[in-house]
Amino acid sequence: MADTFELIVVTPQRKLLQEQVERIAVRGSEGDMGILYDHSPMVTRLGKGVMRAVSGKETRPIAISGGGFIEIMPQQVTILADIAEFPEEIDVERAREAKERAEKRLAGRTLEEDEIDYTRAQASLRRALTRIEAAKWA
Repeated sequence: MADTFELIVVTPQRKLLQEQVERIAVRGSEGDMGILYDHSPMVTRLGKGVMRAVSGKETRPIAISGGGFIEIMPQQVTILADIAEFPEEIDVERAREAKERAEKRLAGRTLEEDEIDYTRAQASLRRALTRIEAAKWA
């Protein structure tokens, strides 16, 4: 069996996950990262996307759709996320409706017209797309 490390995923509402894993794939602010046991220590901003925690033949996806941070230590990785959820917790129909609303708000608009609404619509679209992608794993 490969070396494992502890993965902890925490949101303001709950501790979502705490288990031993062999590797994770997660999006940082600079792009996708693969993390294995004995990784060099670092802290980086968390990106939005579907994180995958792998142990043996089992892959556990988690939708990360808010901001946050990743703390990497050689034998432990802690993910502090604003929003994180398992695929089975996602209401796919609600995510599709949110995607459609965001796309309608963004259609034909420019950043200069209303920066706050434009930025919120973009964030809503990214969140909906992440949830839809993660729900495929359920």
